[in-house]
Amino acid sequence: MSTLGVVPLSELHRNESVFTWAAPPLKFGIGALDEVGAEVAARQAKSCLILTDPGVRQTGIPDRVLDSIRAAGVKSEIFDAVGVEPTDVSINEAVAYARQQEWDCFVAIGGGSAMDTAKAVNLLTTHPGELLDFVTPPIGAGKAPWLPLKPLIAVPTTAGTGSESTTICVVDLLDLHLKAGVSHPRLRPSLAVVDPRTTVTLPPAVTAASGMDVLSHALESYTCVAFDAKPAPEDPMRRPAFCGSNPISDVWCEMAMSLVGKHLRAAVLNGRDMQARTQMALASTYAGTGFGNAGTHLPHANAYPIAGAVKQYQAADYPEMPMVPHGQAVSATAAEVFRWTYPASPERHLRAATLLSGGQTFTATDGADALPGVLTELMADIQMPRGLHAFGYDESDIDTLVDGTLKQTRQLSVVPRPVDRTALENIFRRSL
Repeated sequence: MSTLGVVPLSELHRNESVFTWAAPPLKFGIGALDEVGAEVAARQAKSCLILTDPGVRQTGIPDRVLDSIRAAGVKSEIFDAVGVEPTDVSINEAVAYARQQEWDCFVAIGGGSAMDTAKAVNLLTTHPGELLDFVTPPIGAGKAPWLPLKPLIAVPTTAGTGSESTTICVVDLLDLHLKAGVSHPRLRPSLAVVDPRTTVTLPPAVTAASGMDVLSHALESYTCVAFDAKPAPEDPMRRPAFCGSNPISDVWCEMAMSLVGKHLRAAVLNGRDMQARTQMALASTYAGTGFGNAGTHLPHANAYPIAGAVKQYQAADYPEMPMVPHGQAVSATAAEVFRWTYPASPERHLRAATLLSGGQTFTATDGADALPGVLTELMADIQMPRGLHAFGYDESDIDTLVDGTLKQTRQLSVVPRPVDRTALENIFRRSL
């Protein structure tokens, strides 16, 4: 009997056949903030360190939580020197503060900066070593945590980062002019407490940037390589944090795209619109649970050098310092990335454009321009910076940006098309 054309069983198992999916327990809704003290006490903690930044401290939210924790009989303090965009320097300062005494629990209050800093503090107060020991290769050594971490309760005050749901800590390495990440399941918060009231004071530009981060999470996770199109890991207990698009993440990402399309403009234009704020908080939660498993790809990989190599750009509604806010950085090349990734999954790109548009139906006739067109229109409506030129970049910076992107191995592992220097150069050039 001829076996011509029969695929050996060993060949069939070269691709992954299992995906992983996890998310922290969640408390969502108006009033959830006031239950943080009870949650800390329920973990039998005798002491709790709150981590936040100066701007969030001024809102009164961290002190409200401090009172709640102390009322529950738990010793607590606030560290309010978290960097607005966390750097290795600001994280080391937070770690040095936390190491002065033993803490049974951590509470992060703020945007991704506070939550990522708290993850790093939790890691480096329970493990010997330095931050770079745990940063993803080739930038760091990529060590995996081997000891238990303390309970971490994450309280987001922006509808954007999704860090309350993820295993990822992102840091700006100042000497390298590059952003990089630490990623491991043990970094995922023990509980996410999402209260839409905490986002009401966000100014328009911050709301817009945070919303674009939500959208980028959902779009990238939805269009990244499918989990079963990736190589199977040699060790099934060491699957990467980003497993690729999968049936569960897809559901959350689709809902997030729909909510962003319907409510982001209203949240930017009228920050006290509680319906819009609540729906954007839901969108952020949905997208966080999606991308925290499937993964983000090229817009995020590009964003790290865009933010890390910034020279003089100062963003409206942010502290006066050279900085490209994360939501602006991820959206800067998104339209051109999705134009380039379209051939990998046309139906997903068209479906994403349909969901984001709020009702318009896109077909193959619209092709690769559909999703970039919807994105560009949304960004114009919420007054996002247009093009890399807005951040001070020009043709002479393309090599630096490409070099930085090529080091982002975590994101590059789930890009849906083979990516090389030429492709990246074209994407950055078209995004200027």
